[in-house]
Amino acid sequence: MHKTYFNWSTGKDSALALYYLLQDVNYSIDVLVTTVNSHYNRVSMHGLHTHLLQKQAKAIGIPLQTIELPEQPSMAIYEDIMRNALQGLKAEHYTHCVFGDIFLEDLKTYREQHLSKQNIHAIFPLWKQDTKTLINTFLDLGFKAVIVCANAKYFNEDFVGKTITKALIENLPETVDPCGENGEFHTFCYDGPIFKHPVPFTIGEKIYREYDTPNADTKTGFWFCDLETK
Repeated sequence: MHKTYFNWSTGKDSALALYYLLQDVNYSIDVLVTTVNSHYNRVSMHGLHTHLLQKQAKAIGIPLQTIELPEQPSMAIYEDIMRNALQGLKAEHYTHCVFGDIFLEDLKTYREQHLSKQNIHAIFPLWKQDTKTLINTFLDLGFKAVIVCANAKYFNEDFVGKTITKALIENLPETVDPCGENGEFHTFCYDGPIFKHPVPFTIGEKIYREYDTPNADTKTGFWFCDLETK
């Protein structure tokens, strides 16, 4: 079996990809690796507090390793931190890693190029699959996820904090991918076949934040829903 680490985002795509890899006898998933914003003590982009991330990993039953990033790292700083983390994983004899990406070609190429420098092979279990089929499979398997972040271009604050259902997916705007693969929304997966038990939480404060848009003179707004442990 290939010693493998899983790039864990805390969301639905990661959960479904992990579900598939845990059934593959060729790979041994020994650790979940998640990047966190050390300034806010939250999962990068998803905005989930690390105490819920820890509870999630414990409910899954796989050890967790975090990679800490500063609040707004430059690309050079980001790549330096990630390179050091990869070298550490390579030193622990990891040969393969897994991502939940579906169809972002540039991101896949970027990941593969950097991993190849450490002779680590990337696996993409969901790659090029139909996203409407994937989200329905996710729900049919019994997974449950709540929306924790949403692009304000498409959604208002009422959208965050909702649980993913087939009815919600059917009513998404036509320009929004059913899995939010273009960054339209992000989720926290709290129950399903990879979990030993559900992760308990309550819906907390909803917050609006804006970020600089890469290669543009504009800002992009996002709604976040804070989740709190029970």
